[in-house]
Amino acid sequence: MSPFKLLFHDAKSEMATTRRILERVPDGNDAWRPHEKSSTLAALATHVAQLPGLGITILTKDEFDITSRRPEPGITSNAERLKLFDKVSGEFMSLLESLTWDQAAASWRFRAGERTLAEGAKAQLARVMIFTHIAHHRAQLGVYLRLLGIPVPGTYGPSADEPVGTR
Repeated sequence: MSPFKLLFHDAKSEMATTRRILERVPDGNDAWRPHEKSSTLAALATHVAQLPGLGITILTKDEFDITSRRPEPGITSNAERLKLFDKVSGEFMSLLESLTWDQAAASWRFRAGERTLAEGAKAQLARVMIFTHIAHHRAQLGVYLRLLGIPVPGTYGPSADEPVGTR
């Protein structure tokens, strides 16, 4: 059995669910935040949209130094955000689908300068740093949408806005 089938059997549904919630992010509320300590709607949605790009880095490089990262993309509309998500999630999924066991077990390191933030097998870090991370922020986006009065799509089951059988 391939690493994709065993370790990432839910990857396609996770990406589809993420896209569904990103589709609901409205234009015109970019600076909105539910609390002064919270990210803005645009910053949170853009972070979710670009996270599969980190997955590409995990699967194609041996390490990543966050201090050398490029500036965040200048997203000015949700259509641009969805285009970015489609591009990076599509490339990430292709890499996952072709992943060999040797590649899955290869070591990867996430660092900030000389400080190691995370280190481990590429498949393990792709699971935690991409899929778990996206699910966390996707839930935050669901709260933001609810507070803005925007229907929240179901994720691991129905939502109050999408009862059973409506999806």
